[in-house]
Amino acid sequence: MKNKNNLPIFLSIAIVFGIIIGVSLNGTSSNVLSLSKNTSQEKKIKRLINFIEKDYVDKVNTDNLLDGAIKQMLGKLDPHSVYIPKENQQANIENMQGNFVGIGVQFRMISDTITVIQPIKGGPSVKAGIKAGDRILMANKDTLFGKNMFSNKVPNYLKGKPNTKVTLQVYRKSNDSLFNIDIIRGKVNIKSVDLAYMINDSVGYIKLDRFARNTYREFKSSLNTLIDKGMTDLVLDLRGNGGGFIDIANSIVDEFLEDDKLIVFTKNNKDQIDESYATSKGSFENGGLYVLIDENSASASEIVAGALQDNDKGTIIGRRSFGKGLVQVEMDLGDGSAVRLTTARYYTPTGRSIQKPYTKNGNSNYYKDYQKRIKSGELLSKDSIKVVDSLKFKTPKGKIVYGGGGIIPDVFVPIDTTSYMSNFYFNSVNNYAFNYVDNNRKELEKWTIKTFISNFDKDEKVLDDYLSSIKDKVKPSFKTQKSLKKYLKASIANTLFGDVGFYRIIHQDDKMLQKVLELEKQN
Repeated sequence: MKNKNNLPIFLSIAIVFGIIIGVSLNGTSSNVLSLSKNTSQEKKIKRLINFIEKDYVDKVNTDNLLDGAIKQMLGKLDPHSVYIPKENQQANIENMQGNFVGIGVQFRMISDTITVIQPIKGGPSVKAGIKAGDRILMANKDTLFGKNMFSNKVPNYLKGKPNTKVTLQVYRKSNDSLFNIDIIRGKVNIKSVDLAYMINDSVGYIKLDRFARNTYREFKSSLNTLIDKGMTDLVLDLRGNGGGFIDIANSIVDEFLEDDKLIVFTKNNKDQIDESYATSKGSFENGGLYVLIDENSASASEIVAGALQDNDKGTIIGRRSFGKGLVQVEMDLGDGSAVRLTTARYYTPTGRSIQKPYTKNGNSNYYKDYQKRIKSGELLSKDSIKVVDSLKFKTPKGKIVYGGGGIIPDVFVPIDTTSYMSNFYFNSVNNYAFNYVDNNRKELEKWTIKTFISNFDKDEKVLDDYLSSIKDKVKPSFKTQKSLKKYLKASIANTLFGDVGFYRIIHQDDKMLQKVLELEKQN
């Protein structure tokens, strides 16, 4: 089950528990945390729990107390050492592995009813005949509509064990029919490559949403497809990519770097160093490369950008990345819960740590960095980025790079303030777009992406109808109307074609992509 939210980038799924980088360079992703039975610390904790259970004046849930204590302890360490309660662990595993077991639909709650936006390609729902626009009313004997049904409850009814059956009651608006359909739950892929296409005859584009277990396989397939189409230069879009597994990031970098080039190294509390090098398997070592980053590109994304920048490979374009240079290992606590504990720091090939400063006693200000960047003007001007001269490094070709807080791009592109819209507009546009497609599905399904991008709503009748629908609530300015026109078309394309439709329209005046094409022309 995949929830369809109301953000402008509809289909991205955030990696649970914030920005992360998983694990070990030898391919494992978790270790087991164990305590010696004879340690005084363990005896102390057990004794306290026993005292509370036996003698405390009120009835207390000691499990909740212990969970709280663990969170408090980890909060004293660093912002990325976190506790994963057992009720959240399954979702965490699914996100990092890149798949889950369920029926496979993207959905939104429309008028208190689960409404299918798109069945996920290759999933059980497609095989069973579920279509975009279908309303799921019941799963087995459970009612799935009404004011008490929320999006976060839906997966509880539709996910399950592999090869188990769920009987859905479905209403199909297109032919006004109500029917039951049996679906056998199966593995559903959570895609990592949001989009891959040729921008022009020579420049290809791949957008990576995460670095999960399935990411390299998807990336490699997309890369090969674009190479077969004649790609000589690649745009790798890591904007908003919060990270994932370090070995997956290394595999992707390996496609671009020559043999034996250093990709990254890590150092633990015993000063043990583990280095990763490029191998002979790279298939795009001689191609041109542009990497797009922003303030939400973190950890594994920064490993990729840092490795390429420090090896003088390609051009990094955008704004300073998040600044996360810590490595976590996930450790099982034995009861279904886990901790993700920072066990090392990673360094780019020149020796940079790009971890931004944090305090070890409270991390409330750590995630307010975006607000600080707004106030300092950094999102609008490269000159406002503060660097530390003592953290200056040189690449093999003499380029100056800095550590201490994110990857500073080679080419700066300010944030596009003209495209800002309030949540009201985002929500109202998304709702209008779905209803428009839902009411005109048969006619709209005749469009191809190419003809839709070129010709849809040239007379602006759809835009005018949308503006009429909100005229009693708000009156958008001329600049806002321009943004609404693009976003409305993109939202309708998203409902019809998925991510590819949305991004292809958004990319038409994407400032970073325009910069890429400008640099291509200069070269």
